This record gives sequence, structure tokens and C-alpha cells, in this order.
Amino acid sequence: MSDSKAPRPQDKVNRQFAADRPNRLWVADFTYVATWQGFVYVAFVIDAFARRIVGWRVSRSAQTPFVLDALEQALFDRRPVRGGLVHHSDRGVQYVSLKYTERHADAGVEPSVRSVGDSYDNALAETINGLYKAEVIWRGGPWRSLEQVEFATLEWVDWFTKEIARADREHSSGRGRSALLCANRRARHGGVTQTKWPPANPGRFNVLAKEGGVQTATHHNTREDLIDPNSAGYGQPEAQHN
Repeated sequence: MSDSKAPRPQDKVNRQFAADRPNRLWVADFTYVATWQGFVYVAFVIDAFARRIVGWRVSRSAQTPFVLDALEQALFDRRPVRGGLVHHSDRGVQYVSLKYTERHADAGVEPSVRSVGDSYDNALAETINGLYKAEVIWRGGPWRSLEQVEFATLEWVDWFTKEIARADREHSSGRGRSALLCANRRARHGGVTQTKWPPANPGRFNVLAKEGGVQTATHHNTREDLIDPNSAGYGQPEAQHN
């Protein structure tokens, strides 16, 4: 439930997807997956400091309890200090609902929502969605059921988290995080990766061709800074193009 007359939280992030330590900035969004049994929805909560997924949920319903479950997982696992965390999302009714807003208040989390009609104001979350769709959904379909999507998501989140940690450990070798992650993806998929790392225009993949029998995808307007805090332009995405 949401109150259309109630004041909405302001955008406190302003496209600056940077954090000096864990549990300072979380971003949240969800996407959908077509299955033989109907659409299912997948929500993620991402810690901006290390680009790690700290909460996720798969559901047949896109109502508020679904995204709230992903938030609850993140709160339980990370236990952020009251008053020290900003939670950023789009203006979807789920994220500005009374239940979600009340949970923010109970946990001492400061809400932030993007401006209307500008996906770049939640670009980090949409980038994770895009990677998930390209690495899991488009590669592994058609999908039969929620349970199949849920298991594949569990495997991918575990792999993604470990690869982020591995890339951070190996960064001292002189290779950037992006190059390491791209190499790891190619090794995982037998020399073929579905995405350039990091993806460009967040959440907007275009199928281009088949490479080695595997359908590939890419983006326009590559912006490494959305994902890699070591890049020079980190936190400064380009203006959206038509």
C-alpha cells in the first residue's frame, strides 16, 4: 500500500554510487523472468562499497512483501548501524509503500529514491539486473518454473559474490577489477562471455549475434565507472541517450 499524496524521499545519491565502507549505501531493484508457469520476479539489494549482492528474492508476485523479503535478508545478514545507511531505489510502489517505509524507519535506514523517468539515477542496481539477465536468464532459458529460476539465481549470486572477492584480492597484481571479472566469465563459459565487462547502458542489453553457438549480448555507451570504483570516472554516468 502506498499513499500517492505522501511526500516521497528525495534522491540523496545523485548518481554517486560510491561508499567509503560497507553498509553505507545499498541500492535495490527488481526484474522479471518469463517461465512456462507465468512471470516470476527477482529482487536484489546491492552494497555499493564492494558491489556485492547482500539480499535477493524470487517470487510469483511483485507486491511489496517480495522486495521487503530481500531487504530483510540484507538487514539480517549485514546488521547495519542505525543512522549510517542510505537505501536507494526507484520510485516503484513497492519501494515507497507504507510497509517498506516503516521497515526503513524501524531499522534506522535513510531512504533515497531516484528522480522520475531517469534510469541512470539507479544505474548500479540496473546494471546488476542486466548482468543477471545476460549471464543467467538469456543463457539458461527457457525456464519452466519459479523453482528452476530460484536455484539458478542462488548459484549465480554465490558465483558473482566469490568473483567480486577474488577480483578484489587479485587487484594488486596490476590488472583492474573489470579485466579480471571479464576473464573469469570467459573461463566460466568455456571462452565465451555474454557481456562486455562491465556492461554499458544499464539494464538494456541487445542481442547481437551467436558466438561459438552461444547467443551473445552487449550494451551501448560503455561506462566502466558504474561498476569499477578504480576507474577514473567512477560514479559519473553519462546522460541517458534516446
